[in-house]
Amino acid sequence: MLEITGNIWDLHEKGEWIGIPTNGNINKDGLAVMGRGVALQAAQRFPNLREDFGGALHSNGNVPNIFIDYRIITLPVKYNWWEKADLVLIERTAIKVYKMIVNNIYCFPSEHLQSKIYTVRLGCGNGGRAWEEVKPILEKYWINDRFIIVNLI
Repeated sequence: MLEITGNIWDLHEKGEWIGIPTNGNINKDGLAVMGRGVALQAAQRFPNLREDFGGALHSNGNVPNIFIDYRIITLPVKYNWWEKADLVLIERTAIKVYKMIVNNIYCFPSEHLQSKIYTVRLGCGNGGRAWEEVKPILEKYWINDRFIIVNLI
């Protein structure tokens, strides 16, 4: 795992894949709740993402989901939007994403197998966690330079 400083959306505009910290909530209209932080920014950039992600949450549950058309992977850090980020969920997410990317267990699109995943400090913004709590969890699983944490400028 590497850490850099920058703007995650600048990287996305250059063609990189980004991971969006998310929760598992769907509103009454079937749309994913993406009301703050990078998730809100993603929803504003991609008007259909809330609907697509809501459908994935309904079908798959609160697990990482790949959205090829958006070059986005959702990274669950909370069960409910109003809660503090859950360290056990962050660990499960880190394991699943590692398998998705490195071992291709979850059918990550073959043409993107060499992609890097850029994300922010999971659970540390609106999730209310300290980086010192989360970093050791991610470092345990994200052991190569394909996982990059972007410290916002």
